[in-house]
Amino acid sequence: MKNRVTELLKIEYPILMGGMAWAGTPKLAAAVSNAGGLGMIGSGAMNPEQLTGAIHYIKQITDKPFGVNIMLASPYADELVKVVLKEQVPVVTFGAGNPAKYIPSLKKQGTIVIPVVASDSLAKLLERSGVDAVIAEGMESGGHIGEVTTIVLVNKVARSVTIPVIAAGGIADGRAMAAAFSLGAEGVQIGTRFLASFEAEIHENYKKKILSASIRDTVVTGMKLGHPARVLKTPFARQICELEAQSPLEAEQILVGSLRRAVLDGDLDSGSFMAGQVAGLVEQILPVNQIIQTIFEEFKQTVKKLCVEVLQ
Repeated sequence: MKNRVTELLKIEYPILMGGMAWAGTPKLAAAVSNAGGLGMIGSGAMNPEQLTGAIHYIKQITDKPFGVNIMLASPYADELVKVVLKEQVPVVTFGAGNPAKYIPSLKKQGTIVIPVVASDSLAKLLERSGVDAVIAEGMESGGHIGEVTTIVLVNKVARSVTIPVIAAGGIADGRAMAAAFSLGAEGVQIGTRFLASFEAEIHENYKKKILSASIRDTVVTGMKLGHPARVLKTPFARQICELEAQSPLEAEQILVGSLRRAVLDGDLDSGSFMAGQVAGLVEQILPVNQIIQTIFEEFKQTVKKLCVEVLQ
C-alpha cells in the first residue's frame, strides 16, 4: 500500500505502534518495524541515559525505520529531545501537550514530527508550526486520553488540516482501520493489540487481563487529577477512583509507579493496567507480524466488500 503516510515514514503498511511507556520496548518496536509498520520506543519515564541505551539496542535488531514517543509531561522532556537529535532518530511522536518549541530543531535535522492531538484546534495550530502529520487519538484508547471519541475526532481533524491524519483509539483490526480511513485518516496507531503479542515484554498477568476483558472492562482514573487515563478494571483502579473524590493528593501519590508495577510485576493489587476499550476484541496472543498481516488483509477485504456493495 502506498499513501502519504507510508511514503513519509518509508514503511510498508500505514500502521504505527503506540508509544506505551514501559511496554513500548525496543524489542516490541523492532518487531513492528520488521513487520512493515513503524515501531515506537515509549520513552515514558526514561531518563536520557536509558533512552540512549534503548535507541542503541533497537538499531542493533532492526534496520527499518523506527521512532521515539516523548511524553511532554516527563521531567526529562528537554533532555530526551536532545537525545533524539543526537542519535538521529527518524521519527518522533509527542503526547500530553504542545511540542511547538521543539519543532524547529527537529525539522532542521530532518526528523519527522508527529504529535498526538485530542482536538481539531491543536491539530491546526501544530500544522502551522510545521509538523509532518498528526495522530488524532480518541478517548477509547488506553493510557492518557482526551474527551472526544475517535469517530468524531478523526472526522473533524481530517476536515481541519491538510497534512496526513493518523487515527488512534479503538483500533485493533482491519474493520476499524477501514472505518478510520473512511473518516479521512491515512494511517492508524495501534497500542492495546500489540500488548497481546509474543514480542510484548509485559508480565503474563497483563496479557491475561487483556484477553479476559470485555469492551466494558475499562475505567478512567485520574479524571479529577487533571490527567485521565484509561485502564483495565481492577480493585486498585476502583480504589483510585474512589480516593480521587476524597483525597486527590493521596490518589496521585499512590498512582506514581503504578504502570511500571503492572508491566514489570503484573501487580494486581497496586498496578495500573493501561488498555483501551478495544481490549474486549482481542482474543489471542499472536506474533506481531501475524497481527499486522491479519489487520491489513481484513482492511483490504472490508474496503473491497464496501466498494462492491456500493457499486451494486
